[in-house]
Amino acid sequence: MKVMIAGAGSVGSSIARELVANSHEVLLVDTKAEMASREDLQGVKWLIGDACELAVLQRIALEDYDVVVSATGDDKVNLVVSLLAKSEFGVRRTVGRVNNPKNEWMFDDAWGVDVAVSTPRLMTALVEEAVEVGDLVRLLTLKSGEVYMVEFTVPHDSGLIGRTIGRIPWPNECTLMAVVRDKTPFPPSDDDVIEGGDEIFFITTPGAEQLLRRTLQGATR
Repeated sequence: MKVMIAGAGSVGSSIARELVANSHEVLLVDTKAEMASREDLQGVKWLIGDACELAVLQRIALEDYDVVVSATGDDKVNLVVSLLAKSEFGVRRTVGRVNNPKNEWMFDDAWGVDVAVSTPRLMTALVEEAVEVGDLVRLLTLKSGEVYMVEFTVPHDSGLIGRTIGRIPWPNECTLMAVVRDKTPFPPSDDDVIEGGDEIFFITTPGAEQLLRRTLQGATR
């Protein structure tokens, strides 16, 4: 997979290292020339330039890339890069970093953003996940705010315990994606029996989220 990352700060660099370690081809674009001399990013290709400039993106033939990640510390830059990648080069998938949660509403398909990643929101979700057993926690916003990834930790007094996944009337527009049990993830089947402490991950639309919450919490004894 070919990935272009705009911004070689701590976030962009960390993403680049992980992707290279997983055998992906990564190009980092940054305006600071000194970034390219770093020794902690072996295997990463570099271009010193402004990813907001159309000529720079044309030079790297951005249309040949599978994913564009806008990871700078400036929300305006991240929006412009995502918009150019999607509208001018038809990049299949764009990921935009949201620095200021107040700007999150702009990171949608109107600006060419497929997935908006808000570090404050993710940290809040992780905190809530640690303390809110029995509540539905939103982890990630996907596909321009039209789809969420959510998590539910089954309380040990839940009426879900002992029931098979296939016998629970999950809402439409809601898909159960994975279950984590004893720190081990597995793909769920209709015959799997729910146990206390299970972490259940769903993909859901905003409209189905409240129905899912009622389904899960209504089963608590």
